[in-house]
Amino acid sequence: MALTPGSGRVPVRVFVRLKLRITGNSLRGRPARIVMFVLGLVAACGFAILGYAAFAVPGLLGRPAAAAVLFPFGGALIMLGWVFLPLLFFGVDNTLDPAQFALLPLRRRTLISGMTAAALAGLPALATLAATAGTVDSAARLGGVGAALAALLGIVCGLLLCVLLSRAVISAFATALRSRRARDLATIMLAVVTASIGPMELALLGLLNRADWDAVAGIAEVTGWTPLGAPYSMGVDVVAGRAWAVPLKVLIVLIAAGGLLLWWSRTLERAMAGAAGGAVPGRAMAPDPRAPVTRLLFRWSPRSRFGALTAREIRYWWRETRRRAALVTLGVAGVFLPITAAFAGGGEGATGMAFVVGAIAPVALANQFGYEGSAYATNLATGVPGRLEVHSRAAAHALYTVPTLVLVAVVTGLVADRPEGIAAQFGTLMATYGTGLALVLPISVRSAYALPDTNGPFSLSSGGGLSKALPGAAALIGAMVGALPVVLLVWMWPWLGLPVGLVYGAAAYWLGANVAGRLLDRRMPELLAAVTPR
Repeated sequence: MALTPGSGRVPVRVFVRLKLRITGNSLRGRPARIVMFVLGLVAACGFAILGYAAFAVPGLLGRPAAAAVLFPFGGALIMLGWVFLPLLFFGVDNTLDPAQFALLPLRRRTLISGMTAAALAGLPALATLAATAGTVDSAARLGGVGAALAALLGIVCGLLLCVLLSRAVISAFATALRSRRARDLATIMLAVVTASIGPMELALLGLLNRADWDAVAGIAEVTGWTPLGAPYSMGVDVVAGRAWAVPLKVLIVLIAAGGLLLWWSRTLERAMAGAAGGAVPGRAMAPDPRAPVTRLLFRWSPRSRFGALTAREIRYWWRETRRRAALVTLGVAGVFLPITAAFAGGGEGATGMAFVVGAIAPVALANQFGYEGSAYATNLATGVPGRLEVHSRAAAHALYTVPTLVLVAVVTGLVADRPEGIAAQFGTLMATYGTGLALVLPISVRSAYALPDTNGPFSLSSGGGLSKALPGAAALIGAMVGALPVVLLVWMWPWLGLPVGLVYGAAAYWLGANVAGRLLDRRMPELLAAVTPR
C-alpha cells in the first residue's frame, strides 16, 4: 500500500489512546498476562530506581570525574538497549509492529509522529526517563541550576533519540523479524545475553581491579561526542566549564534524529507492505521413499522404540526454540563462568563455578513434558512405557550436555592452570549431573505444568513463575549437596575423581530414572492433563 497525502488529520493523542486501549484489552480476562504485566511494571520501577541511584551517586559523593565517566557510558548502554531489545522481543508487543496500520489511509508524517508519541507513553520510555533523571540530580549538586538545566535538556533529547532509534530499527527489520528463522535467532540471542549477565559481572569486577582510569576517562570523553553519549554528557560539560559544548551536542543529536527519521520514513512503507506480501515459496523437496520412522532415525540410531524416541527428542532439542535457548544458556554459562571466575578470583573460583554448571545442566528437564503440551497424548495413546520414555529423553539431553561438560572440564583445567585435574573435574561434573538427573526426572513427572500455547519464542511460563521454578531450584541445590561425597573424595585423592564420578553419577541417574519411570506409568493421564494448555 502506498502512503499518499490525504485530507484527514489524526491527532497524536489518538495513537496514545489506541496503545493504552490495546494494552487494556489484552489484559482483560487473562490472569497470566496480568501477572506478566505487573512483573513488567515492577521491573520497570526497579530499573528506574536503580538507574536513578547509579546516576545520582557522583553528585552525592561530589565526584565530577566519576560523572564524566559514568554518564556517557551509562547513556550509551541505555541507547544500545533500545536498539537490541526491540529486535529480541519483536512479536511480544504487537502494538510495536508497523503492519498494524497497513490498511489505514494515514499520512507518513502522521503515522511517524503518532507512533513516536505512543512509544513515549510506554513503560520503557517512562522508566528510561526516570532512570536518567539521576544525571540531573548529580548535575545540580555539582554545577548548580545551569548544569541541571543542561542535563534535563540532555535526557529529553536522549529519550527522543532512543525512541526514534528503536522505531527505525523495528521498521527496517519488521519484514525479516516475522519469519520463524528470525524468531529462533532472537531466542538464541536472548539466551546468550541472559547467560552472559553473570560472567559479565565477574569480568567487570576483575576489570575494575586492573583498570587504567586515565584511559577509561579518555574513552568516555570520546563517547560523549557521539550520538550515543552526547545527550547524557551535557550537564557534565557545564560542570567542567564547557558550556559551549552543549549547543554542539544538541546539534549532534538533531542530526542523528534527522537521519533516523529519514531512515524510518523510507522503510516504513516496506514494513507495512511486508505483512500482506505473503510468504516466498520455497524450493520443492524431492519425495522420500523411506518409511516415516526410518526417516526419523539417524544412521547410528538403534532400530528400536528407544532409538526412535531418542532421535525424536534429539531433533526437538535442536529445533524447538525454548529447548534450544536452554542449551545455548548452558553452553554460554558453562564456558564463560569458569573463565570469568578465574579472572576474578583465581583457580579455586573456576573450579567452584564448574561444579555449579554441572548442577545447572539437568534443570532444563524440570518441565520437559510441558514443552510438548497436548502432543504428549500420542505417547499415551501408543502406550510408551514410562522407563523407556524417561531413558530416551535423558539420553537425548545427555547427547548435547555431556560434550558441553567435557568442554567445561577442559576450560576449567586450563584457566585454573591445572591441566592434570581435567579428568577429575569431568568426573565431578558427571557425578553432579547424574545426581541432578536423579532429582529432576521424578520432578518432571510430578510437577509438570502447561506452557503458553503461543508462537512467541519467549513464552516460558503461564503465571505463578516463582512457585513453578522452586522444584527446579530445589533439584539444583540437591544436585550440589548430593555430589559433595565425590567432591570430598576428589579433594583427598584426585586420581579417583574420574572413575568414581562416572560410577556415582550413573548409579544416581539409574535410581532416579527408575523412580520416574514407575511414577510416569501411574500418572500418564494426570500428566497429560497438567501439560495441556487451557
